[in-house]
Amino acid sequence: MKALYRWLRNTLPRPLLIRLSYVFRLFAPMLYYGNKVECNVCQKKFKKFLSYGSKVAERDNVLCPYCLTLERHRLIWMYLQDKTDFFSDRKFKVLHIAPEQCFHKKFKKQANLEYVTGDLESPIADLHFDLHAIPLEDNKFDIVFCNHVLEHVEDDFTCMKELYRVMKPGGFGIFQVPLDTSRKETYEDPSITSPDEREKHFWQKDHVRLYGLDYPDRLIKAGFSVDAVDLQQELGIEAVEKFRLQKEEKLFVCFKD
Repeated sequence: MKALYRWLRNTLPRPLLIRLSYVFRLFAPMLYYGNKVECNVCQKKFKKFLSYGSKVAERDNVLCPYCLTLERHRLIWMYLQDKTDFFSDRKFKVLHIAPEQCFHKKFKKQANLEYVTGDLESPIADLHFDLHAIPLEDNKFDIVFCNHVLEHVEDDFTCMKELYRVMKPGGFGIFQVPLDTSRKETYEDPSITSPDEREKHFWQKDHVRLYGLDYPDRLIKAGFSVDAVDLQQELGIEAVEKFRLQKEEKLFVCFKD
């Protein structure tokens, strides 16, 4: 069963996986009944989470079997709940690039959000476009989400500049990426083009770079002010294990002054 799950996860196209996940969530809570781990987004408890990641970067016990949150999603949810008024009555215009299923329906239902989603091909996105040229006006959105996208694009600086352009002055965004904390600088090599070699070098077959500790500097170069938020220090070890957060992961919250 584990081998089949891993094969499906790493072989099927993302749009098909998204559709299949709606079927899987119908019986997943019964298969994983328990209370050792908890998802703060769907508020369900399980004996464990599913594994997730490529052959070279697989992580055990991280994917919620019901709403499909990963460590980063549960961390983002905590930040939005505890550090912002995202869930208040205050009105926000939100752009969500590559909308995650765990957030998509919840955000759509929020009366205080004017919520727009965009992606190159996702079946749940409102708009389909290339992130290198967002077909939306300048200074439009109060909040922009773009998580685990920039490692896929050809020119991440152009995409960062586009995210900056459509954000309102005074707005903020959360742009998480896979981060190799052992690297001082982001690793890129355009000569690496085969899926197998990309997985070996960049952790996934469709990644074109592996970000290092200079990631915030790249965002600053695009115009943002960046706050590296460390929520885990506030939470403590017990909560980190309960919600299965990725140890030492920081949220890169970007602001347009």
